[in-house]
Amino acid sequence: MTRLTGPQKSLWLGMLIIVCVAQTPAIGSTEELSTQSDQALIPELELIKEEETVSIASRYEQPISQAPANVYVITDEDIRHSGATDLPTVLRRVPGLEVMQMSGADFNVSARGNNQTTANKMMVLVDGRSIYVDTQAQLYWKAIPVTLPEIKRIEVLKGPASALYGFNAFDGIINIITKSPEEMKGTTIQFGGGELGTITSAAIHAGVQGNLGYRLSVGRDQNQQWRNRDSLAFRSHKFNVQTEYALSAESKLSLSGGLVDVNRLDGPITSTVVLKDSPTLGYAHLSYERPNFFVRAFWNSFDTTTDVNQHPFLAPFIQIRDRDGSSTSVMRGDTYNVETQHALDFGTMNRLTYGFNYRHNTLSGNFIDRFSMEDRFGVYLQDEWSPIQSVTVVAGARYDLDNFIHATISPRLALLYTPIPDHTFRMTVSVAYRPPTLFETHADNQIFIFGSPNPGVDRGSTSLNPEEIVSYEVGYQGWFFKHLLRTRINLFLNHISNLINFRSAGLVVTPINSGEADIYGGEAGIDFLATRWLTGFANYSYQEIGQTFTDTTRRGAPRFKINAGLRGEWDNGLSGEIAFHHVGAATYPVNAAFTQFAVLGGFISPNERVGSYNLLNLRGAYKFWQQKAEAGYMRDAEVAISAFNALNDKHKENPLGDTIGSLVLGWLTVRY
Repeated sequence: MTRLTGPQKSLWLGMLIIVCVAQTPAIGSTEELSTQSDQALIPELELIKEEETVSIASRYEQPISQAPANVYVITDEDIRHSGATDLPTVLRRVPGLEVMQMSGADFNVSARGNNQTTANKMMVLVDGRSIYVDTQAQLYWKAIPVTLPEIKRIEVLKGPASALYGFNAFDGIINIITKSPEEMKGTTIQFGGGELGTITSAAIHAGVQGNLGYRLSVGRDQNQQWRNRDSLAFRSHKFNVQTEYALSAESKLSLSGGLVDVNRLDGPITSTVVLKDSPTLGYAHLSYERPNFFVRAFWNSFDTTTDVNQHPFLAPFIQIRDRDGSSTSVMRGDTYNVETQHALDFGTMNRLTYGFNYRHNTLSGNFIDRFSMEDRFGVYLQDEWSPIQSVTVVAGARYDLDNFIHATISPRLALLYTPIPDHTFRMTVSVAYRPPTLFETHADNQIFIFGSPNPGVDRGSTSLNPEEIVSYEVGYQGWFFKHLLRTRINLFLNHISNLINFRSAGLVVTPINSGEADIYGGEAGIDFLATRWLTGFANYSYQEIGQTFTDTTRRGAPRFKINAGLRGEWDNGLSGEIAFHHVGAATYPVNAAFTQFAVLGGFISPNERVGSYNLLNLRGAYKFWQQKAEAGYMRDAEVAISAFNALNDKHKENPLGDTIGSLVLGWLTVRY
C-alpha cells in the first residue's frame, strides 16, 4: 500500500473534515437558500454564460468581444476558488501569460515569451492607478496594496497598449478592479494558514451612509523560504482606505490611500545578485468620474533598504558596493501623476476619445550619482468608427515626451468584424515603448572582482534609447450551444528591439541598447458552462523565439503551456476546484560570471535549461452559514482547504530560482 506524504495527508484530512461538516444542517438558513433550490428547476438549456464587460482596452466599459485588443478576465470567484495566496498563482490560468516564481517572495510576470528575472515590461494598475515602480522598473507582486477579498475582477490585456496608456504598457496591462463599498457592505474577515509558515489574513469593513461610501482594510501575510523552511521569505502589513461620494446619479468623487510595509522580502533575484529587500510602498489617489469623462491624480512613494548580496556561488569573487564601500542600498522614490480623458459620441457610429497625462518621478539613494528627476508628458487620441453594424475600425495614437529620450509616437489600429451575432474576428497592429529608468540613467557604484587590483565602476547612461515592441495580432471569439461554450483563438508576432542591458568595457560597466527578437505563436482556449453547477476552462499556448540578443538579454520561455480547470458548486454549500498547469521546458540565460569562476570556486555553473513541470492546484470548501442581512447583502461563512502543487512536482522555474514544492493551507472566510 502506498504511503501518503505529509502534504497529501493534510489535504485528504482537510477534505474529509469538510465533507463531514457538510452533512450537518446549515445554520441560519433562510429564504435565500430556498431561492437557490428554486433555481435548480431551471432547465439546463436555458442557462446562459454571460459575456464579460471590460474597461481596459478602450478605457470605458464595453463587451469583451468588441474590445480592440486581446483581453482575458479573472473574476472574484476565480480568485476565491483558486485558494491562492498571491496574484501570480491566479494569473497562471491566462493563456500566453508567463509566470516565473524565483523564491517564496519573488515573482516575474510577463507575456508571450518576453519574461526575465526582474521582469519590467508589464504595466499593472489598481483602479486605474499604476503600481509599477517607474524609478526602478519593477513590481512587488507580493505587496499589492489591496487584500484579495477586495478584488472584484482582474482584466489582463496581452499586447502593447501605449496608444492609450503611454510608457511601460509594453507586453500588456493587468488592471485590478476593486469592489465598491456597496458591493463589500458589512465586515469580511479571512484567515489562511498552513505549511511553509504561511499566514494570510485580511479584515475589511465597508458601508454606505447617504451619498458617502467607505471601505477600510488591513492585511498581514508571511511565508518561509522554499530553500530553507526555517528562514522567513516574506512578511508584510498593509492598510488601505477608499471613500466614494456620489455627486449625482452618474458622477462621483473618490479618494483612496494606503501603505504596504514589507519588513522581509527574499528577492528580487537578478542575474548575479540575490537582494534582501524591505520596501515600504505608500499612495494617495483622487479621482472624479462621470460618463465619458474623468480626472485622476495620484502619488506613489517607494522607500527601501536593501542588502545587495551576490549569489552564493559568486560571493567570494564579486562584490557590489556604493561609493563609500557599503553593500546596503537605501533608495527613495516618488511618482506624481495627473491625467484626464474625455470622450465624444457622434450618434451610434462614431466615438472620439482624447486625453493627456503628466508624470513627475524623483529618485534618491546611495547607489546613484545624485538626486534625480524625470518629467513625462503624453497626449493621445482614439477614434472608433462603425461604418456598418458588423464592422468597427479603431485607430489611435499617443505622443510622449521624456527628459532622457526623443519623443515617441505609439499608434494602434484595430479592425473588428462580426459577420453573425456572437462571432467576432479582430486584427490589431500596435507599438509600445519602455523608457530608461532613473536608475539606468544615474547608476553609480563600485564592483570589486577577485584578482583585479582596481575596482570596476557601474555607471548609468543618459544616451539610451527606449525599448520598443511592434505587435501584429489576429483573433477570433465565438459562442456556441446557446452561450454555454466560448472559443477564443489568437495568433501574434512581436518584434522587440533596443532592450537595455549592462555591458562591461574594461573596468566600466554601463547600460546600452542592443539586439532584436521576433516572437511569434498563438493561443487557443475554451470556457464552458456544462451544467448549472459545473463550469470549466482549457487553453493552450505556443511560441517560438528568433533573436540576436546575447548574454542575459536573451529571451527565454517555454515553447508551449497547457491550462485546464473544473469547478463545481452545489446547493448544499459544497464547492471545489481543480486546476492543472503544464509548462514546457525552457532555456534561460545565465550570467557568464558563473562559468568564469566555476573552476576556481569548485562549483558547477547553473544549467540554463529548466525542465517541464506540472502544477495541480486543488481547493475544496463548505459554506456552512448563509443569512440575509437587513441591509440586503448576504452574510455567510466558509471553511476551505487548498493545495498548491498537490502532486509535489518539485521544480525550478528559472536556473537561479528556488526549487518549488507543494503547499497545503486551511481557510476560514466570514462576512457579516
